[in-house]
Amino acid sequence: MFKLSENAQNFLKNNQGKKIVFTNGCFDILHSGHVTYLNEAKKQGDLLFLGLNSDASIKRLKGESRPINGEADRKYILENLRCVDCVEIFTEDTPYSLIDAVRPDVLVKGGDWKVTDIVGHDIVLENGGEVKSLIFVDGYSTTGIISSVQGKE
Repeated sequence: MFKLSENAQNFLKNNQGKKIVFTNGCFDILHSGHVTYLNEAKKQGDLLFLGLNSDASIKRLKGESRPINGEADRKYILENLRCVDCVEIFTEDTPYSLIDAVRPDVLVKGGDWKVTDIVGHDIVLENGGEVKSLIFVDGYSTTGIISSVQGKE
C-alpha cells in the first residue's frame, strides 16, 4: 500500500465530500498542452490531485537522459498552477498504489489513452467513480521540445 505524505493525507482529510479528480504524469518540461490538459482535468470535479512520476521512475520509463527537470522543481511548478490542488510524487512505474490510496471520484488521462488502458480504472470504477480520457492537444510534447532544442526535429 502506498504511504501518502502528511500533506496528501491532510488534503484528503480536509476535503472529504468534495469530488476529487486524479491524474498523473511526468510533466518534465511544462508546456501549454500540459496546462490545457490540467485545466480540463480540474473541470471534472472540485479538486485536482496529481500523481507525479519520481526522477527514478522517469529514468526507467524514458531513459537515462530524462528527466530534464528534477522532481522537486517539477512538483513546485505544478503546485503553483491554479488548477492543481495537491501533488504527490510516486516512485513506482505506475500510480496504481497511489490511486488505491487516494480513491478518487474521477480518474483522467489524456485522449491518447483508452479508458480500459488507464492504470487504476478498476479501482475507481469498483468504487462508483468515473474514468475519462480527455481531449489530447496535438503538437505539444516534451520529447518534441527536447528534439527541437537539440536540432533534431
